[in-house]
Amino acid sequence: MIKIFSIFSLLLLTITPACMSQIRNEKKAIISEEILFPLQKDHTHGSSIVFLPNGDLLAAWFQGSGERTADDVRIMGSRLKKGLKSWSAPFLMADTKGIPDCNPVLFLNQNGKLFLFWVAVQANKWEDAILRFRTSTNYNGNEAPVWEWQDNILLKPDDNFVKEVEKRFRELPKTEAGWAAYAPNYDSMIKDASKDLLKRSIGWMTRIHPITLKSGRILLPLYSDGLNFSLVAISDDDGTTWRPSLPIVGRGPIQPALAVRKNGDIVAFMRDSGDSPTRVQKSTSTDNGESWSVSLKTEIPNEASVEICVLKEGLWAFVGNDSNDGRYRFSIYLSDDEGASWKWKELIEYDPNKKGSFSYPCLIQTPDGLLNISYSYSEGDHLEAIKHVVIDPKKIIK
Repeated sequence: MIKIFSIFSLLLLTITPACMSQIRNEKKAIISEEILFPLQKDHTHGSSIVFLPNGDLLAAWFQGSGERTADDVRIMGSRLKKGLKSWSAPFLMADTKGIPDCNPVLFLNQNGKLFLFWVAVQANKWEDAILRFRTSTNYNGNEAPVWEWQDNILLKPDDNFVKEVEKRFRELPKTEAGWAAYAPNYDSMIKDASKDLLKRSIGWMTRIHPITLKSGRILLPLYSDGLNFSLVAISDDDGTTWRPSLPIVGRGPIQPALAVRKNGDIVAFMRDSGDSPTRVQKSTSTDNGESWSVSLKTEIPNEASVEICVLKEGLWAFVGNDSNDGRYRFSIYLSDDEGASWKWKELIEYDPNKKGSFSYPCLIQTPDGLLNISYSYSEGDHLEAIKHVVIDPKKIIK
């Protein structure tokens, strides 16, 4: 597989393999890249990373012989100790016996407590997933944290949820040819489903890390495969209790990644699970995550989950699959106008044969200003791993 970096997307259609090889040697923005463990037959997917106060990086992902249909799926982890270049051997982070565990998310609250959020997939159906979490204040060892508390997060959206769904569907644009014959039924089915208290109470799933607002409020992004849209869980007590926001409504906005503008508005960038062509979807909250504008498509191509990070210097960084026919392209974008436009774009991974798969990123900025990205990695031979890449954003904008 040929991988390239630092190439303008307009050249991709005409560039030759020889040129690709030459450009690969000019990956100046990538400081380091490595897979956390050797490529393996197990399905390994949905990673998350967190920077710990002692300088370690801790990663988590789900792993097993399948995904939601395989009951041996569990949450695994690895640690990159400060000063080392190799990740530790994988260790167990969570395992609900006999039930698949998926979509781990790692997070540190303001008091330094570590959270692991994930979902246990009841009945092997995404729409029946149960949202779980465990916490630790003893996490500086060599392997898994010492977990001190575990519970489920149970949400019960009230009738305002139904009213919001009805309101936002009225605001959506009329559908286009090819989707139009099915859209009226689709819209009605989603609106009807939102009236079912059970359907709107379970099946909310993790994917992207939470954010903490200046007030201390934590927003945990969630999405539902049953309703095919999103919301955020809100905590105003540092993660002790949670309640649901109003839904982020649209035709398929899932797996929201959140960024806060300087004026306090919160922008959600989401995977498009709706009609074609798939584009990154976008919604905005002006009330600290309580409610959200109707979700609409942007111009950014989308194939899978996306991630975003507001950098210390004010730039916004965004990563995802910028394609509509596979996960063989994986790119980073930078913006200096809070996501209104993306002036810089670089490829992180690219397989011109379209056999490789690079997806489901987690993106954080460490105190040294570098960007750390973990993502699912496969070279197309049914072997999988989690990859970690470190990028210097200053070398992208030069």
